[in-house]
Amino acid sequence: TRPAVEAGEKLGFLPGDLMEKVEPYLRPLYDAIIDITSPDKFNSYRERGIIEIVPLAYMRGRTLNNSFIILDEAQNATYQQMKMFLTRLGFNSKAIITGDITQVDIEIEKSGLIECQKILKGIPGIEFVYLDESDVVRHPLVKKIIKAYEEYERSRKT
Repeated sequence: TRPAVEAGEKLGFLPGDLMEKVEPYLRPLYDAIIDITSPDKFNSYRERGIIEIVPLAYMRGRTLNNSFIILDEAQNATYQQMKMFLTRLGFNSKAIITGDITQVDIEIEKSGLIECQKILKGIPGIEFVYLDESDVVRHPLVKKIIKAYEEYERSRKT
């Protein structure tokens, strides 16, 4: 799952049924799964209910037992959405939350990912893993771009 948040610009009304409306937000998840399986396997898993990809807004009220749950782009989840997601965890389940606090597209004070680090730090069974530009698995220029932005942002603070 992931929050349905645009990166900077609002796209407005989208035509179609619910799944057609949320497709653009969920597409990066589809791409990532297809990268490690294949389009046919991905479609088969979705049809059989092995993989379910839903917008974060539709998680309320669910209990996810026997599941491996991923919340992607969590920096764009609000405090309330993060709390709601974390409390969906059922028996025999694991949750992975990914996000980049340098790429928040909502008001930064509202990012639930930033808050949850403070709230959940030190709770047994919860771990935080921090990555940097050395962990990038994209085009080699991306590491240099990230480093340049970090240096620029650091210089603006001084």
